Amino acid sequence: MKIAFDVDVIRDMGITRMVHQVAEWGYKYIEQSPHPQINPFYKHPKASREIIREYKNALRATGVEISSFITVYRWSGPDELRRQAAVKNWTRMVEIAVEMGVQVINTELSGNPNEPEVCEEMFYRSMETLLPLFEREGIRVEIQAHPWDFCEENNETADIVKSFRSDNVKYIYSAPHTFYYDKGKGDVKSLLQYAGDDLSHMLIADTMNHTRHCRYIVNPPGVDAAVHQHVAVGEGEVDFDTLFATLREMDFANRTFKVGGEAIIAAALFGYPEKMRHQAVETRERIERELLNR
Repeated sequence: MKIAFDVDVIRDMGITRMVHQVAEWGYKYIEQSPHPQINPFYKHPKASREIIREYKNALRATGVEISSFITVYRWSGPDELRRQAAVKNWTRMVEIAVEMGVQVINTELSGNPNEPEVCEEMFYRSMETLLPLFEREGIRVEIQAHPWDFCEENNETADIVKSFRSDNVKYIYSAPHTFYYDKGKGDVKSLLQYAGDDLSHMLIADTMNHTRHCRYIVNPPGVDAAVHQHVAVGEGEVDFDTLFATLREMDFANRTFKVGGEAIIAAALFGYPEKMRHQAVETRERIERELLNR
């Protein structure tokens, strides 16, 4: 099992310092979330020769590796031109991943909850083009349900993943999305078990249950938006005792896959860079203690 740190919260440090910081916090792996110089949100990947060279040099200097890239593109539409652009973005991102020796890319469905039928159709249309590319290049693509997407729920998204019957398509469980996954119940055991053998990646952070009265106050009332957090374990309402116990029952730490190798678990803490020097280390130590008996 690869324990990674999602570097979104420290991306402003610059590439070299960012990699060294992850190493100083005791992580061997980086989860490279969208970065304006590499794989920006929704836009074509940038990743110049100079950036790739700098990144590789920093990895060599520290012994850190990239476990996975995160990409977020409009490959589920609902606008057809943007969907086509997203497929081009994906194609370039696969080239970058191969160049960097990274076999895992995780992503979101990135559709519109107001047009779920159209978005699902467009998603499958994109996969008709992209799945042969993923298979040819040996890339494991992992898909998560995300707040304000055409599919926000765990079981339905797991069914979409399973529908491909492909070793190149797997599922991510994001703990801070838990209360979207089953409409506020937070039944982590059931949700993880439903994902089953296709669960290849965990994102660790906490959040409040947005379905409870006044957990969040958004104005104007009824605005078409989704709210959640990625705070430290224990600062929200996710049942992490049950979550980690279920992962132990599923032997998640010892999972390997035909494509992309080991399972991945990533600290995905956003919003409080001033806390990271403590929380990044505490999260890694909690994962090691719960899943590796360290």
